Amino acid sequence: MKIQELKTPCYVIDEKKLRENLEILAGVQQRTGCKILLAQKAFSCFHEYPLIGKYLKGTTASGLFEARLGREEMNLENHVFSPAYREEEMDEIAGLCDHIVFNSFGQLEKYAPRLKGKSIGLRINPECSTQEDHAIYDPCAPGSRLGVTAKKFRENVKRSPQLLEALDGLHFHTLCEQNSDDLERTLAAVEEKFGQWLPRMKWLNMGGGHHITRADYDIDRLERCIRRMQERYGVEVYLEPGEAVALNAGYLATQVLDVVENGIQTLILDASAACHMPDVLEMPYRPPLRDSGKPGEKPWTYRLSSYTCLAGDIIGDYSFDREIQAGDRLYFEDMAIYSMVKNNTFNGIGLPDIAVMDENGDCRVIRSFGYEDFKERLS
Repeated sequence: MKIQELKTPCYVIDEKKLRENLEILAGVQQRTGCKILLAQKAFSCFHEYPLIGKYLKGTTASGLFEARLGREEMNLENHVFSPAYREEEMDEIAGLCDHIVFNSFGQLEKYAPRLKGKSIGLRINPECSTQEDHAIYDPCAPGSRLGVTAKKFRENVKRSPQLLEALDGLHFHTLCEQNSDDLERTLAAVEEKFGQWLPRMKWLNMGGGHHITRADYDIDRLERCIRRMQERYGVEVYLEPGEAVALNAGYLATQVLDVVENGIQTLILDASAACHMPDVLEMPYRPPLRDSGKPGEKPWTYRLSSYTCLAGDIIGDYSFDREIQAGDRLYFEDMAIYSMVKNNTFNGIGLPDIAVMDENGDCRVIRSFGYEDFKERLS
């Protein structure tokens, strides 16, 4: 099938673009010797893990289920970080993961004695905010629960010097859809506040949020940052991008069910922001839509919404070169990331099919969902 023949709504993974992204990331690895992992929280389509595993060094997880998925479906390096671990899951996580990163000295003290043979890390908070547009994603904001500040790090090491001996590495994750100038600024804060402990570490994990595969991303600066930390402190460097792996490598195909008017014409779609692309409401942002423009830019302007009952289930306002009618198909872009991993069945709305599009443009459905998928989540 071609994409226009797929039943809607449907997520479509563009394997050509996915491979292009992976080649860029592999180039960074080859030139610097760093290791890049897939952050599964952004993209967990394990159908593509054999392809991803040809380019990247493994996966990183946010908890037990992602850790299992990474081990079962890619089976390369498998890392995990969680703000806190559940007692009853720790042994299984330890059996699945190579690197286990803690968020506090309390968790480190509790679990490290049980983790013989594992590489243990601690998340740090360099207290260097670089977020301007998305405060909800700023882990360096005042009062943040994510990462240990330099003050707390120093106090705990002074109290219990043996804690430092338990650590193999430090981890920070402060970026979101950002360029390498923000990484460079963050690294300066990391060195200023934690530099005295870095020479004792085996590795430094720079987390995710690096938009490496974006067209305007400064890869040269990124590579200079990586080399500087490698050469100055003798650490192995890890990166954990999620978006960069599947950036612009997916679509959400949808159909117009109706057109309603109440001061503005609204297209009622069989796709939903609330159900199928929650970041539209959570961040919020306006997803790209093929062959459209900003409101008023083209002759026909519409508000795009859904057939859920949520009044605020609004995707955004878009303009078109032609009148849009019921039955027309629309294609949202950059829909591989934070869509399939976050979707839901609010209102009993079904989950979209998942399809892959090969490098020749041919599509095939790899997963369909039905009533049982909705029902089995309930009681």
